Amino acid sequence: MTSSEATKWDTIVIGGGHNGLACAAALGRSGRKVLVLEAADAPGGGACTHEFAPGFRVSGLAHIVNRLHPEMVKGLDLARHGLAFESGPGASSTALSPDGNPLTLSGAYGETLEGAVDGTEKAAWSELRALLFRQARILKPFLSRRPPDLASMNLSQASALGSAALSLRRLGKEDMREFLRMMLMNVADVLDEHLADDRLKGLVAFDATLGAHLGPRSPTSLLGLYYRLAGETGGVPGAQAMPKGGMGAVVAAIASAAGAAGCTVRCGADVRRIIVENHRAAGVILEDGEEIRARTVVSAINPRTTFIDLVGARHVGTGFVRALNNVRMKGDAAKLHLALDRPPKIAGVSPEAMRGRLVIAPSVDHVERAFNPCKYGEFSPEPVMEITLPSLTDASLAPSGACVLSAVVQYAPYALKEGWETGKPKFQAAILDVLERYSPGIGKTVRHAELLTPADIEARFRMPGGHWHHGELQVDQMLMNRPVHGADGYDTPLEGLFLAGAGSHPGGGISGAPGWNAAKRIIEMRV
Repeated sequence: MTSSEATKWDTIVIGGGHNGLACAAALGRSGRKVLVLEAADAPGGGACTHEFAPGFRVSGLAHIVNRLHPEMVKGLDLARHGLAFESGPGASSTALSPDGNPLTLSGAYGETLEGAVDGTEKAAWSELRALLFRQARILKPFLSRRPPDLASMNLSQASALGSAALSLRRLGKEDMREFLRMMLMNVADVLDEHLADDRLKGLVAFDATLGAHLGPRSPTSLLGLYYRLAGETGGVPGAQAMPKGGMGAVVAAIASAAGAAGCTVRCGADVRRIIVENHRAAGVILEDGEEIRARTVVSAINPRTTFIDLVGARHVGTGFVRALNNVRMKGDAAKLHLALDRPPKIAGVSPEAMRGRLVIAPSVDHVERAFNPCKYGEFSPEPVMEITLPSLTDASLAPSGACVLSAVVQYAPYALKEGWETGKPKFQAAILDVLERYSPGIGKTVRHAELLTPADIEARFRMPGGHWHHGELQVDQMLMNRPVHGADGYDTPLEGLFLAGAGSHPGGGISGAPGWNAAKRIIEMRV
């Protein structure tokens, strides 16, 4: 390798998922020469849109946007790069009911409540919704920027803490007391205190625990709801939307912004090792032996993979390795894709609601019962799920007259006791049985089914444990504890090496916040 080749790049980004691309684009706009290395044949990771049956395309994992980092969207001008939403911010959420009497939250997470609901329940929901949004706003400054370094806090971090303290003070005495009481509560108790309708409580409980190893009655399960409500889409807090072209369109827009910033993306480039010299990251070596050097290396893949597999334990110390190995990251969510002959029919659900989000979680107790087997390495025989029919809003995703069904299904433990080779057909049958109850005859319309268990997700998307967030989003694994002390705030124990993936603050979901914030940190440090 010549000297000029060795110094060609200012920054190498490992991982071409949406966070890696967001980080690269921001660094490219600052004037740095950036190379993104993606092991797969195309960028995007779990946000890719892929063809799972002839003529049928679907978003690989997440299928709804509800927390794209607004600063990133504006900073990269993603609208100019093609990002648009089919329904605009505010796609509805419909809680399906076994008796054909659904309930629908419309607008920004339930601005309006429709269905057979009495005035008392509507008023109670309006009051609870307003309270939850007020409380989520307190956490928003922490979730949108680098977590505070309590040992050496700079002016910006002190300002963020001050902003949060001011928001808390503005709540008033009663709301402040309520926030401090509720913050670590389980979502079931909160819902039981405020609401009576099982459908509404089941939907909210499902949202609070989606993607987590928690049931509604698990301590701190309300935190997941705060996390959802602190996000925004199109400037609307709590709103959710479906991008035109599926989640792959989000990746395409960010990739376009990275290209416009002069970044280079190489696919099929699997990194074998991060080069460490004098306790500093100096580049990478690919699986084919190619060596690429840079002043800065950014890892937008799983933190454990980064340090254990690519850096090597000898470079970071046994205590740090032990902490990484203790990060909980065993997934409980599966993804089902169905290619259907025609759109399904569900009693009581309007055509407009069918274009939104459909949730099967009839009650809090039902969600809790679905979680119970998962604690013992078994899948739920009565799974709860979030369903979208993306081809109803984007006809390009399915052949004419046909339909794509995409479902996130809980609970499916990564380490299934009987093994997924044996358990997968049984779990798929259980899911289809549930769908049949809500949409009789749907089974006869299935042309092809693709079920991704957490083990499949691990293998396909290189996510250890098959966890969508690269680590549980619970109190002890958030903020300055994410992923672990010593690698929080995007810095790491190695000079010149930074983290920028979902395993970093503020966590998973399609937000781009870890990548964008990591880039800001690198620019701030002038490395």
